[in-house]
Amino acid sequence: MTEACVILDIGGVLEFTPDTGWVQRWEERLELPRGTVNARMHDVWRAGSVGSIGERDVHEQAAARLGLDAPQTDAFMADLWTEYLGTPNDELIAFLRGLRGRCRLGILSNSFVGARERETGLYRFDELVERIVYSHEIGIEKPDPRAFDAVCAALGVRPEDCLFVDDVAVHVEAARATGMQAHLFEDNPRTIARIAAHLDASPFPRAEPPAPGRT
Repeated sequence: MTEACVILDIGGVLEFTPDTGWVQRWEERLELPRGTVNARMHDVWRAGSVGSIGERDVHEQAAARLGLDAPQTDAFMADLWTEYLGTPNDELIAFLRGLRGRCRLGILSNSFVGARERETGLYRFDELVERIVYSHEIGIEKPDPRAFDAVCAALGVRPEDCLFVDDVAVHVEAARATGMQAHLFEDNPRTIARIAAHLDASPFPRAEPPAPGRT
């Protein structure tokens, strides 16, 4: 028997992550031309997103490339994580909690080394869904089709039984190309309605587990 499955992105969907301007503030503080931080850190950001370097490496590279002392490096990384983690989308999270037992639930996120520990500590996404697949842990980012294959494999589901929700159009199209249904997140009401429609259309609603002692 197959089961309906909903897989969601984190940033821009389960977390609201507006631009805080932290990079520009550091460029002003360090008297660097606009765009310098990301230009100097581009390959570090990329490596961190696919897990080819660790958090200590990121700190060391930031210090070396931007001329930061130890307290500045800590403050720089703290500002990065403040924007990265954003604030929780409480309405959507509450809706998803109500789906536990009705469908399979997973997360597929383009991420950065250290994200699992911080998001688990703040938002307990590990308790919200069955599996979380982070790009920095599998070495693959969306829209690579292998990322969608990885989350389906982690959940043990077929792509055609899944609805994927993301706020980036190219990721939505990539999910569709793998056989998934997909929805572009724009707001909570439309997303919740789309998830509900996906579950209502499923011919195989998830069975409730038997009570202890029943056969």
